[in-house]
Formats: sequence, C-alpha cells, structure tokens
Amino acid sequence: MKDSSAMTKREMNRRIFEGEPVPHVLFQPRIEPWYAWHSEFGGLPERYASLSLLELYDELDLSMRYVSYYTGQPAPVQGKYTEPVQVERRVEGKEAAIVTHTPHGDLVEKQHLTVDNTWRTVEFPVKDTGDLEGLAWLLERTSVTFNASRFEQGDRFIGERGDPQFWVRKSPYQALCQQWMKLDDFIYALTDAPSLVEHVMEMIDRSYDPLYEGIIQSGRVRIVNFGENLHEQLLSPRYFEKYLIPWYEKRAGQLRRAGIFTHVHIDGYFRDLLGYLSGLPFDGLEALTPLPQGDVSLDEIADHIGEKVLLDGIPAILFLPTYPEEQLMKCVHRIVELFAPRLVLGISDELPQGAGEESVERVRRVSDYCRTATG
Repeated sequence: MKDSSAMTKREMNRRIFEGEPVPHVLFQPRIEPWYAWHSEFGGLPERYASLSLLELYDELDLSMRYVSYYTGQPAPVQGKYTEPVQVERRVEGKEAAIVTHTPHGDLVEKQHLTVDNTWRTVEFPVKDTGDLEGLAWLLERTSVTFNASRFEQGDRFIGERGDPQFWVRKSPYQALCQQWMKLDDFIYALTDAPSLVEHVMEMIDRSYDPLYEGIIQSGRVRIVNFGENLHEQLLSPRYFEKYLIPWYEKRAGQLRRAGIFTHVHIDGYFRDLLGYLSGLPFDGLEALTPLPQGDVSLDEIADHIGEKVLLDGIPAILFLPTYPEEQLMKCVHRIVELFAPRLVLGISDELPQGAGEESVERVRRVSDYCRTATG
C-alpha cells in the first residue's frame, strides 16, 4: 500500500471505491451549507471567521465531495431548451410565479421567499393530466448536458481534498413526484392515466441522453452521484421495482461500462427498501440515516448493503447539543467497526445549518479520531 503520508484524500476516495486499502478512515462530511448559512445570517464563530470554505475544510482536516454544492462553483449539469420556450417570472414581495407557456396551457409554479432567503416551491407546475400534456411538449424541447469545463473548474477548486463529484438529474419517477408534481397529484395521475405518465417518464429519460454521453466522453469523471433523495413515503415496492430499478440499471450500468463508479442518495425512512439495497446497481449508498434520526439501526444497514460502499452514516442530529458527545462518538466507532474499509464516513446528510460552534467542534473530534481509525 502507498505510504499514508503521501496518499491524498483524493487518492483515498478513489481507492475506497476500487476496493483498495487506505491508511485510515476518510472523513467527508458536508459542512458547506453550515458555512454558507453562518456567513450570510449568523456570522461565523470567531475561531473560524477569517477562514474561507476551503480553509475551514483544511483546518478541520476534512475531505470534500461535491464541486458545486454551496461552493460558489458552477454546476456541471445544465439544462437548456432546444427550441424557443416562453417563460415568465413574476415577483410580488415574497411571492413569485414562474409561468411556462405551452400550446396545451400554462405551467405555473409558485414560490415563497423563506426566512433563510431561499425561494421554496409552494405550488408545483403540473397539477393534473392536462398539465402533463404541456410538460410532454416542454420535455420534447429540453436537453440536459454535461459541461466539462465547469467540471474542470470544480475539480481545480476541490484539489486533492477528494475525488470531485456531482449529481445527475433525478430518475423520471422521482423528478415527477418531487419536482414537477405534488406527490398526491402524481399518484392519482399514475393511477388514472398510466400511459400518459409513462410517456412523460420516457420524455424525461430521453432528455438525459446528452448528459450521460457527455459524462462518458469527457474521460475525466470517476464517481457520480444519483441525487434521488429516496425515501419510502414516495413509492411502494411495486413502483420501485417497475419504475426505478430498471432505470437505475440502465443509467448506472451505462456509467459502469465506462469505468465510472456510482452511488445513490437515500435519506428519510427506508425500512421497506432494505431488501433491495444490496442488489441495486450502484457501487455505493449515500446518506442512509440510522436511528435515532432514521428508522433502522446500523446493524440492520450492515446486514443489507452487501459489499457496497457506505457514504456518510452519522445521523446529523448527533452534532447538536441535544445529544451528548459520547453518543456521537459511540455511533462513529460502531460505523467504523461495521463498514470500514468500504466506508466514506460523513454526516447523513449534512451538518445542520443553524447549529452553533459546538457542532463544528464535534466535527473536529470525529476528524481527529479518523486519522488513526482503520476499522
């Protein structure tokens, strides 16, 4: 094995997915949202006030995962219209409406500006099967692509702190029920007009063809995340088997044949999905959240993921003062015992944004432990 003093976090990150040994546990928590929130609203704790995001990562000796997640770097995945599409954004105070005109009627998304200065969707653009006709028209004119130069910029930003990663667009099922439609409306549409919904799913998938082709042709990407935000309340096992697993096999398989590793983001409750985890066509599973935040134990996760890489694993709430630090470290020790070396340790799924300085000191404590932990 390469001398640990000469092995960078990027090399460790890659070797974990390759099944090669690493000198110690790699700690790769997402603290970017915490840094961004405190920079904008609360003010960074005095100890860290003069540090940039990258300097904070280095101060805590952390690995970094994503090139454009609260980093200020441009996202390498882009969507565009291949033909002119008329879109209007109307803003009145803290309320906004995004109106997309189609021959089948307008698609209207409504947003609200929250106290954290973020626009949140409060009404989805597709409400019924009539709107699905308009969405199908829009998707025929949509292309999702990979911008290699943006990825290179993010790659340089992360440097040797980790293998630079990003997430691809959601599967057609997840895109419809999380981004285009309210879940109830989506399930009713899938029941009432399955052929129409499935046609729209096909159109979503087709719009992704340039994205996957571009990722593969770049020859630069090594690890890709499927940012699904899977949790069992969004689907039944029957729908999971019918609509999601075949799509995962198609797209993750496409990347795997090109030598690209993949992992999928699963958060929330997932007990009903446990039996599927080891057979999913991904190399890793990200953000699986155990008790006391999730609905399954660490041992149950270990019993069901086979040889896949676990990314994260520490419940985010254990970084809050509500829980004693001893409980956090006990959890960390157990994760390392169960999953290392097939482990990229992190927070499931990020450091709570409004948490105080103590949360960062807990991150430091875990980081100190990881430098000598081997599993």
